[in-house]
Amino acid sequence: MTVLADQIIELYERHARHWDAARRREPLVEAIRLDRFCSFMPPAACVLDLGCGGGVPIAKYFLEHGFNVTGIDTSETMISLCRDRFSQGQWLLEDMRTLSLGRTFGGLIAWDSFFHLKHEDQRRMFPVFRQHAAPGASLLFTSGPEHGEVTGSYQGEPLYHASLAEVEYRSLLSENGFSVAAHAARDAACGQRTVWLAHLRAEPACGPRI
Repeated sequence: MTVLADQIIELYERHARHWDAARRREPLVEAIRLDRFCSFMPPAACVLDLGCGGGVPIAKYFLEHGFNVTGIDTSETMISLCRDRFSQGQWLLEDMRTLSLGRTFGGLIAWDSFFHLKHEDQRRMFPVFRQHAAPGASLLFTSGPEHGEVTGSYQGEPLYHASLAEVEYRSLLSENGFSVAAHAARDAACGQRTVWLAHLRAEPACGPRI
């Protein structure tokens, strides 16, 4: 399965335009989760979209709601589509696993992207989330419902997915300063996705004890 995980970037680049066209035809079943995510951010907050694809529908949703969007993706074709469609956003050809933008965001989202990473890469992502999260930032991501690896299929090619256990996600979030606000496994209202919403905890107001 490790080999399949390492082929994800090339697979999405090969099928970028087909994937984008199909995604644009899908109804926005994520809206209920996106609405709640946005409710925790101030107007015009900066949102980091990790695995933005062609920008439709999720980055488009944020832009239409007045947020500033920075999207990253490993597909050059996807980023090109974003740049052509949305001149008001910032679109970067980057790998989320090695991301270091030197700035923070009021919201971070990894929707249907993070779950393509191997277990170890997923674990390493939580410090990356923390590094890019402003005080009080919200984090929204999808995972699998339980620990394991699953091979799906896209355009006749094997498509890798992985998930940690719920208890480990909770531990990793806590260790990196996030509190879980909501967790729904196989959410029927959201296309059977397993959804996480967390917030970066505020730093203690007082200094260290002497």
